[in-house]
Amino acid sequence: MTNTNPLWKVLLLAGVLIIGILFALPNVFGSDPAVQVSSSREPTLSPDLVATVKSALANAGFTGLEYREDNDRLLTIFENEDDQLRGRDAIREVTDAGETNVALNLVSGSPGWLRSFAEPMYLGLDLRGGVHFLMDVDMDAAIASSEERYVSDWKRVVRGEKIRGTNIQYRDGQLTARFRGQEDRDRMLQNFSSNAPELFFTPRDEGEFFFIDASLSEAAEREERTGALQQNIVTLRNRINELGVAEPVIQQQGLDRIVVQLPGVQDPAKAREILGATATLEYRLVYGSEADWAAADQGGPVPPDARLYHRRGSGAPVLLQREIIVTGDQIKGASAGIDQQSGSPAVFVNLDGAGARSMLEVTEVNVGNPMAVVYIEKKKFTNLVDGEEVEETRDIEEVISVATINDVLSHRFQTTGLTANEAADISLLLRSGALKAPIQIVEERTVGPNLGKDNIRQGFMSALVGLAIVVIFMSFYYRVFGMIAGAALVINVILIVAVLSAPGLQATLTLPGIAGIVLTTGMAVDANVLIFERIREELRAGAAVQAAINAGYDKAFTTIADANITTLIAAVVLFSMGTGSIKGFAITLCIGILTSMFTAIFGSRVIVNALFGNRRLSTLPI
Repeated sequence: MTNTNPLWKVLLLAGVLIIGILFALPNVFGSDPAVQVSSSREPTLSPDLVATVKSALANAGFTGLEYREDNDRLLTIFENEDDQLRGRDAIREVTDAGETNVALNLVSGSPGWLRSFAEPMYLGLDLRGGVHFLMDVDMDAAIASSEERYVSDWKRVVRGEKIRGTNIQYRDGQLTARFRGQEDRDRMLQNFSSNAPELFFTPRDEGEFFFIDASLSEAAEREERTGALQQNIVTLRNRINELGVAEPVIQQQGLDRIVVQLPGVQDPAKAREILGATATLEYRLVYGSEADWAAADQGGPVPPDARLYHRRGSGAPVLLQREIIVTGDQIKGASAGIDQQSGSPAVFVNLDGAGARSMLEVTEVNVGNPMAVVYIEKKKFTNLVDGEEVEETRDIEEVISVATINDVLSHRFQTTGLTANEAADISLLLRSGALKAPIQIVEERTVGPNLGKDNIRQGFMSALVGLAIVVIFMSFYYRVFGMIAGAALVINVILIVAVLSAPGLQATLTLPGIAGIVLTTGMAVDANVLIFERIREELRAGAAVQAAINAGYDKAFTTIADANITTLIAAVVLFSMGTGSIKGFAITLCIGILTSMFTAIFGSRVIVNALFGNRRLSTLPI
């Protein structure tokens, strides 16, 4: 019997090793501190802005800096964090904060040819640094928003029943419907209660009017609070995914708080802006004529079924109907693009079933009438009160476009009147969904990367020392076969790092993840121990050398597979049910188990066959 390697096995091992080395290599070069500059108004990076940045840095005494232009942003690479901070300050002095975004960043230090297809693995908050937010969810606002939604539904029902003299409103936390006749009130009470069992209804009489007061029941309120928290978590995760932050930590804390950790983000301002943003769109029909708009803007009465808005840019007044056709939470998809007719930026909107029906019903009977798009955004302003800075949140509501309805609209249409960056931002927010309830950041911490460097260095040394001790022991105990096992261990570590760095599969390495790699290093040698001990047993039983090698690998396979599969199941359970650092440990353990089975069973067998197969031997160095 001989043990030879088919050509495909040799090529497979060589190919996997070469690919693994290439994808693991960027981690050797690490990351360099950089300052990222982009335009907040224009979709592309202008040559004037690039020249301004380079001139500012040259005047600040910087020479020999590396510049990269990537995805319409300018990246300036610095040697250390101190130079990075000085460079950022120099750039901010010569640029307009409202026109230019200047942020700290970390970029790959790999050479250009390697960056074209491979990037270093993502590092967690404990290794790379980043920002930590603790957010408070306004549950009272969530309840109020949920109850206020019934106003438009009730109005639609009352109009359908042709009941006159009614007044339906939500004010001071109370949903109230007023009727002139008791019979109408009782009929509508039965209708409302049958269609909304989650509400608690209280009829009352007051003078000549008959009222229905309603609010969410205790059970519905608890469900609404839970739903608001969960939807906010999903929305925040979607927004962070759109930002491109790798493996963020988003967890519920208590009954009304959310923890968000963003590894690698060094500029919390942009992250805070996107996470807390509540920008959305509303579609309303225009009310009255321009004369009515001007009269209302000059202090005249605003009709009860209309609201006064102003146009963006010009500030011109416009009256819109109070009834909303479609709101942001009915938008299920959005993308930024260019209007083919005007060439201006646009947001292409897809509505859900309810939104499409509402848009269809309104536009069917209003072809030829104008419809307005309202842009709504919550912005924070800082004011000085008694010498102290006080943050105030205001609703900014602007009409971004008024256009005639030329055709019946339904599921898909477009909105213009935005700048390129506004179109990109609002499409991001609409895609990720609306926040169910407002959030307020009550705690913010920026974790610097210096502590992470110490963790990386110590973790790397622990993995290196553990690997060296295992290789030395195996070489001493199993001689040449022990060295083969050591080579398989080194290949295993390379493959783990390569998988963690692979494009599209990039996982986040945390400090517990390094512990998982160290544990895998010790566990990976178990398979070779089983194989080598089996070979020894076969040799002691008088088997020929080649037969012993073949029996060692074949007969130990079942035991190795059983042991690794059970450990893999435990790791998968840890990953699926754990959070944060538990996931980081579990994912490196899963990857390590799979790669160790490949290297210990397949890789070492190819090496053993290459060294000892097809040879007449009386003994083995094992």
